[in-house]
Amino acid sequence: MKEILRTNDMVLISFVETLLTEARIKYLVLDQNMSVMDGSIGVLPRRLLVAEEQEAAARKLFEEAEIAHELRSA
Repeated sequence: MKEILRTNDMVLISFVETLLTEARIKYLVLDQNMSVMDGSIGVLPRRLLVAEEQEAAARKLFEEAEIAHELRSA
């Protein structure tokens, strides 16, 4: 798995999850349950990982959705 996004913007996470699901790209969101520790104020970022063999497709999908600026460097 390769990390391609790190954010505490829950709207962005939700949007990206929808994009990846529709494109049938395998992904995993880490640190979702850390909100319990930060008091649900969204201080701790969530990390989104994709399968390494699908990283290029996921990056292209972000570009097409005009959110490539959110990507972590390769």
